[in-house]
Amino acid sequence: MSKKLLLGSIISKSVLVVMSLAILWFGVSMLPDTARAENAEQVTTHQASAADNALGLKYIAAALSVGLGSIAGGIAVAVVGSAALGAAAERPEMMGRSLIFVGLAEGIAIYGTAIAAVILFS
Repeated sequence: MSKKLLLGSIISKSVLVVMSLAILWFGVSMLPDTARAENAEQVTTHQASAADNALGLKYIAAALSVGLGSIAGGIAVAVVGSAALGAAAERPEMMGRSLIFVGLAEGIAIYGTAIAAVILFS
């Protein structure tokens, strides 16, 4: 394996790790203060605490939906895009058809964003 390919693999894996940590940080930072309360006296009622926890989990679910959908869309576009360019290099008339598949791969990120909107606005 060449140094260039190995370096690219390490960089792409580190980008995935950093993005996953950013998504996790976003979800945890959206948790209300009552979920992170150190003192039990800060929480006035159990119902308010449960509602706040549910709201925090709702934000985590929306963040995971957008983040994982974007990561999966990026991986799909990378695979399909390289295959599309290879096919277009051999047969230029295939370029239009191959762009359709690249667009379908990009749709994965849009589906993740739509699911996040449904989660947040329900």
